[in-house]
Amino acid sequence: MILRLVVEYGFLISLIANALLFIPQALVILKTQNVKDVSLLTFAGFNVIQLFTVFHGIIVHDFMLTAGYLLSLITCGFVSALIVYYKYIKKSTAS
Repeated sequence: MILRLVVEYGFLISLIANALLFIPQALVILKTQNVKDVSLLTFAGFNVIQLFTVFHGIIVHDFMLTAGYLLSLITCGFVSALIVYYKYIKKSTAS
């Protein structure tokens, strides 16, 4: 019983940490407005994994998994959107 509680709290903390780990990249991009060394393919891949993990969480009724990966999808998706903006949209409007 104690072990299950420790694992569940550890899992919850891990899900939150996973989502928060994308924020420093977003802050660097916002500060520098430079995405030269940031891979859109990598972040798009993360987004696809997160999306299917959300779907899986919904199907198996694991709402902690669903919420955690939805939060990750939002933070990682924000980084992906910044990459698209600075690499393709802002670049084309600056010309």
